[in-house]
Amino acid sequence: MRVPINQNVFSSVVAWRRRAVSRAVHRGARWVREAAAVTAGRPGPYRFRRIGAGTRLAFPQGTVFGAPWIELGEHCIIAQDVTLTAGMMPDLDLGPDPILTLGNGVVLGRGSHVIADVRLTIGDDCFFGPGVYVTTTNHSYDDPEVPIGKQWPRSDPVTIGSGSWIGTGAVILPGARLGRNVVVAAGAVVRGEVPDHAVVAGAPAKIVRRWDPQEGWQPPLRTPAPVPIPEDVTPEQLRALSAWQAEEAGEAYEAS
Repeated sequence: MRVPINQNVFSSVVAWRRRAVSRAVHRGARWVREAAAVTAGRPGPYRFRRIGAGTRLAFPQGTVFGAPWIELGEHCIIAQDVTLTAGMMPDLDLGPDPILTLGNGVVLGRGSHVIADVRLTIGDDCFFGPGVYVTTTNHSYDDPEVPIGKQWPRSDPVTIGSGSWIGTGAVILPGARLGRNVVVAAGAVVRGEVPDHAVVAGAPAKIVRRWDPQEGWQPPLRTPAPVPIPEDVTPEQLRALSAWQAEEAGEAYEAS
């Protein structure tokens, strides 16, 4: 006599097992990400010229070589899969001076590439979106008979001023010199000099907005400046404000 199988009980056991495996996998992945992150206290296989306090390279790291010629400031956030290289290939002697320098508080978005064959400097508090490409070296194509990839490249130093924001997918080419608090729009291709407090966009990038000390932003900004949150506001008050704004927006939508 066969005992009938309770399909509900069987399904519940299978579902519980899958949830348990999923939780275990995620716990293991979190442990790996934490253990394999690179910091000043846990540099892993890398021997950076300097890695400041509070700086963290998330796991998995992208390609990293030439670490003895790379300086990372304090409290930098290097996201997953970010490439940091000094020199054209590993195991080169690049001399006594640093090649690639990141200031304090630099954030490099996921999948970005910072490639320095000659001096490349990023100032303090620069923020990069995902997939930004910064390089001091570009292919040359002088000889029409030789494959471009086999021709000796051209190199030129790059400087990005403090406080700048580099949008997603932007490309910073050799010889670029960005001033302080420069905004580079997503997907822009930048070369040459960009003055302080300028916004550039396009390929090739052109200045689309600048700050004038007498007249402010020209052309004027289309949206009002955000209002800072007062220091004494509590999280509970912020949640209540958010709920009130959502309710007001819903009433306005119904009335329209």
